[in-house]
Amino acid sequence: MSRQSGIAPHSSPRLTRSAIQMDNGSPVASAVHRDTPVIMLDRVSKSYEEAGRERAVLHDVSASFARGEFVVLVGKSGSGKSTLLNLVSGIDLPTSGEITIAGQSLTRMSERERTLFRRRSIGFIFQFYNLVPTLTVLENLLLPLELNGRVTARDRTAALDLLAQVGLADRQHAYPDRLSGGEQQRVAVARALVHDPLLVLADEPTGNLDSETSRQVLELLDTLTRRAGKNLLMVTHSPEVVGLADRLFRIVEGRLVEEDVPVR
Repeated sequence: MSRQSGIAPHSSPRLTRSAIQMDNGSPVASAVHRDTPVIMLDRVSKSYEEAGRERAVLHDVSASFARGEFVVLVGKSGSGKSTLLNLVSGIDLPTSGEITIAGQSLTRMSERERTLFRRRSIGFIFQFYNLVPTLTVLENLLLPLELNGRVTARDRTAALDLLAQVGLADRQHAYPDRLSGGEQQRVAVARALVHDPLLVLADEPTGNLDSETSRQVLELLDTLTRRAGKNLLMVTHSPEVVGLADRLFRIVEGRLVEEDVPVR
């Protein structure tokens, strides 16, 4: 069953991360009431200019996501999934409509304000890991903190604890080329969480992994983000991911359609 999404907050009988998470004390997250939508998309459209013609990718998309939800976004290649992630992160701006994260309008921010907001409040996980090859595992993990101008002794301790949680405590001094694909993606998961973001965006995080490693990384990501009470918005083609989600959306002809999550 599918239904086009509206902007009213979603109510679900499934146990979502918002029902089990604890306040994490981050400046943005602590300002968001549990019942207030963390992400709101209000009539968002996006078009691009191609060869002198306008190409519409997203049409009048409206949705809201409650604090702590794990939302999966599916759709055929070129349907606009990555475009929507770029809009939610503030990397790109919509042609029309408004995007609000934790009560702050991305569409009304300057480019610099969006950059700073992204550094502090959003974690990213990519298909190809995007680790810096000249930095060790620990240095890669601390990079988001350095970009935010803070690396305290407490931060280093928290980073090492995250490495332990992803099973790589003994690889902190290794360089990325000494790690397997699964190990590199586990570092990427830890890096996305180390600065205590409100929201984690993942674009095909298991697309470059074998099925067993994919399962391990997915379970790790689900566990860590659920434990920390983070919102997780993931683009994927993987059926295994869909079963872990609190909510499932499909982009069809530029519109966002909500579907029932399959029972695992």
